[in-house]
Amino acid sequence: MAFVVLDNCIKCKYTDCVAVCPVDAFFEGPNFLAIDPAICIDCALCEPECSANAIVQEEKVPAAQQGFIQLNAELAQLWPNIREVKAAPTDADKWNGIPDKLAYLET
Repeated sequence: MAFVVLDNCIKCKYTDCVAVCPVDAFFEGPNFLAIDPAICIDCALCEPECSANAIVQEEKVPAAQQGFIQLNAELAQLWPNIREVKAAPTDADKWNGIPDKLAYLET
């Protein structure tokens, strides 16, 4: 099992989670982070660090967000690895908690 970044990360992209990842499983896109399931060791360190509560274990992904399992795997192959905390977008707090943000995902 791996952890998965879900919809609420879109346009929030807090990066506190990457600082605790012992295997560098996070990959950064323009306004979203993805976890590579082939790298993730299911350690659960990232989940409590996510200010947007957008990281869950694969088996706990809600039915409406099951597509994010494959999306994380695909985007992790396209985007660069991120290993250090970066400043969140200036409007991240405004977007935190807004549902159904998939249409805003920039690839």
